[in-house]
Amino acid sequence: MKHRAMLTGLILTLASGVSALAQPGCVPTAADDEGPFYKAGAPLREATGKGLLVNGVVRSAATCAPIKGARVEWWQANPRGEYDDAHRGSQVTAEDGTYRFDTDFPPPYFGRPSHVHFRAFASGHRLLTTQLYPKGGQSAVVFDLVLVKE
Repeated sequence: MKHRAMLTGLILTLASGVSALAQPGCVPTAADDEGPFYKAGAPLREATGKGLLVNGVVRSAATCAPIKGARVEWWQANPRGEYDDAHRGSQVTAEDGTYRFDTDFPPPYFGRPSHVHFRAFASGHRLLTTQLYPKGGQSAVVFDLVLVKE
């Protein structure tokens, strides 16, 4: 009986280790339309308006590890529903993979809900183009960007 209990314990220990190793990394962020208003070379900045704080972490899907030095670009319509250079920005993620910026709450326009466009680039990872859809009344949103390795 003693050997059987030890064997059962060993099997359970090994099985839990195997299932932990088999667990996937982070779920990649879903891609979304770039739209017609993307313009390369957005300036580095911490704000493109005021009223909506957006922050998050850029991570690798394979390991969930934060990615230092990833570039995050965003662009959106101004409060009048027009795209302009004042509402384009970019940042390079910190040591812990974080980014953070203030912006105006994006208005809905032409039947589209409020949204902010994003592109995220990191060495060894595929480019991600996606969108954030904040809800009316939100003043802060956490939006992690999970990138797939090349």
